[in-house]
Amino acid sequence: MTDARTPKLSVRGLTRRFGGLIAVNNVDLDLRDGEVHAVIGTNGAGKSTLINMLSGEMPASSGTITLKGKDVTHMPQPRRSRAGIGRSYQRTTIFPEFTVLENCRLAAQAQSHSRPWHIWQASSHCASSLERARIALGRAGLGVHANTHAGSLSHGAKRQLEVAMCLATQPQVLLLDEPLAGMGSEETERMLGLLGELRSGHAVLLVEHDMDAVFRIADRITVMVNGSVVATDTPDQIRVNPVVRTAYLGEEQHG
Repeated sequence: MTDARTPKLSVRGLTRRFGGLIAVNNVDLDLRDGEVHAVIGTNGAGKSTLINMLSGEMPASSGTITLKGKDVTHMPQPRRSRAGIGRSYQRTTIFPEFTVLENCRLAAQAQSHSRPWHIWQASSHCASSLERARIALGRAGLGVHANTHAGSLSHGAKRQLEVAMCLATQPQVLLLDEPLAGMGSEETERMLGLLGELRSGHAVLLVEHDMDAVFRIADRITVMVNGSVVATDTPDQIRVNPVVRTAYLGEEQHG
């Protein structure tokens, strides 16, 4: 039986270079089941590059990524997704002309091991994908909107749909890139409630600029500055960390 404290996804020495520029520099990171692990930092800190490497959309220059103890560093994005890594994006990636259920079904069907090339077949011909889609919508709080065209949803509901589409692929690790971007207070509260529920059965990496939300929802926080990790700790410890307060929060230290 796997120890709950054993990392589901583990990163060691992860680095990404673009010519002479080091966008991500020697990053170590552990994601565990039952935790929301936030990564924060100013624009250009390397957060999105880190997610792109973890999801397999961008190769690492060096370092290792292991998923459930298996090295996936050089595994392409589709295989990494099927292995259990799901992600959402900063910009909405839904099909606005399709219903909410159809969006979720397509995500589930694309994940199918047996017949992934039948992505455009009628939903009635893929009962398992349809079932996974309905379950994902229920978890994301969108079950009542199943037959609504995705393009008519509010901004917050569209972001919920993206999370539902990710859940429909049955991931074990969730990489969420700014899911609260552009939300009002009510939409933020709904999303935070969803993120809290997603702890169960998932290891969650959250990249987010809303610091109030981060400190409310995160179990652990990693702070990145200029591509490097300067601290990883609990929210309470991150608040009082002098290096973080100087490098990220912009506070001068007086002694």
